[in-house]
Amino acid sequence: MRTTETRAINGREPHRLRTRAAVATATLLVAGGLAACGGSSDSGGSGEYVSGETFTMATVSDPGNLDPQASFLAAEFAPFAYDTLVATDDSGEVKPQLASSWEVTEKAVTFEIRDGVTCSDGSTFDAQTVVDNIAYVADIKNASPFRGVYVPADATASASGSTVTVTLPTPAPFVVAGFGRLPMVCESGMKDRGSLKAGSAGTGPFTVTESVPGDHYTLAVRKGYTWGPGGAATSEPGTPAKVVLKIVANETTSANLVLGGQANAASFFGPDGDRLAKSGIDAVKTQSAYAHQWYNQAPGRVGSDPVVRKALTQALDLDELRTVIAPGRGSAPTAVAVYDPGVCGYNSVKGNLPGTDPAAAAKALAEDGWTKGGDGILAKDGKKLAIKFIYSSQGPGQTAASELAVAAWKKLGVKVDATPLDVTEQTAALFSTGDWDVTWSSPKAPTPQVVVPFFSGPSPAKGGNNLASMDNPDYDASVKSALTKVGNDSCSDWKAAEAALLRDVDIVPFSNITILTFHKNAELKRAGVLTVPTSIRMLG
Repeated sequence: MRTTETRAINGREPHRLRTRAAVATATLLVAGGLAACGGSSDSGGSGEYVSGETFTMATVSDPGNLDPQASFLAAEFAPFAYDTLVATDDSGEVKPQLASSWEVTEKAVTFEIRDGVTCSDGSTFDAQTVVDNIAYVADIKNASPFRGVYVPADATASASGSTVTVTLPTPAPFVVAGFGRLPMVCESGMKDRGSLKAGSAGTGPFTVTESVPGDHYTLAVRKGYTWGPGGAATSEPGTPAKVVLKIVANETTSANLVLGGQANAASFFGPDGDRLAKSGIDAVKTQSAYAHQWYNQAPGRVGSDPVVRKALTQALDLDELRTVIAPGRGSAPTAVAVYDPGVCGYNSVKGNLPGTDPAAAAKALAEDGWTKGGDGILAKDGKKLAIKFIYSSQGPGQTAASELAVAAWKKLGVKVDATPLDVTEQTAALFSTGDWDVTWSSPKAPTPQVVVPFFSGPSPAKGGNNLASMDNPDYDASVKSALTKVGNDSCSDWKAAEAALLRDVDIVPFSNITILTFHKNAELKRAGVLTVPTSIRMLG
């Protein structure tokens, strides 16, 4: 069966899940978000466009290593210096970018690479470079986190003239959407990966001129860039001459920078965003996941016991947690992976999570052999029911909600060690040390296929991305079925897969949020949780 990209990827009513946003464990995961007061996906400032200016954005995400295929943490930076084969705009429409056209079948996807695209070093970007990128990410030896996420693990590619053919031994339902998230590196960067750590080698509208990890990254505009989504070009009036991505961990500081004119844009999780709204500063609204509760199921961890997972969930009032973690901005999740815009539009959450019932939780633990000692802590076979709970240090909502959760667990008889962590620390805990039992994080992905490696397969200790060491046969079976289909034909299987995770309390989504990205003296658009670089216009 041959189908056009529109049917395979975009053959649906655009689906706007009422959600929230974030940044914290691997951009695809940990939470972060914003406010909810005015603005739209294309709201702008006032005044005339001015050229030659510097656009400064405050961001909590510090990639450290700028290689766009080495870490999800480079996601916010990557679109400025690197293009993708296709692009998804702020309305969810897939548009040509490096590829002028494409076709999808169950066995392959072909891309026609547009003429006239050049790299930041002046070299020509061609079809063979696309093949080299796909081969690099697909090679397990390179340990790219995009393998099996944006590039099917078993995919191979070949070039003939300007045509790239990606062969799919097994169907990949949303393959084009995946390639729409894969930054393409130019040949010079492919040959010298070390040069990408503090520099760039891409076809994007900007190029890196300064890299100061932990402080800021500076990029300069590329003249002659004309191949952005929808024909976007850097010759447009108001295009900034420079972009500075300033690393700011504190929301209050970010708000002060925007109010004082030292930054043009920033996104917020908590009430500091309200100060900007009250000052009449415009904001762009987008939606994303915010808070999902994960249980570490690695051997020896208490989360490996399904009775404990269910009891810890029943002890919590998830509705109350949502109102506290995202006051006035949260909404009940309807799916595990949420991204604005997303695909399918099902509700996999309803009817699949256990409700609040502390009494039932206590009874189940007692029947499972847990008894309280003189200190009020539950124990079984001489081992106390103790958990290490890690959560994002971003925003007062996280702190207040965590205090509610800790109080509920302690009342149940659980010993809790709760620790707020910044993005880097939480990423290390989840993907390196594995020293945690419960965490709040959120998968943010354009399709449910993208997050499969986080819910199945090898753990980080074994070279994979399955941070919680989940092993859910029903999930795996539904995913296997989904991967035999193309596009939205697979949606019923993805819904069943997510439902399996929820029924086994492998993951507990409890809050989405509306993100507002405030912008002053500049216009911008956002596609999902990322800024569209070619949309930025400086205002007088």
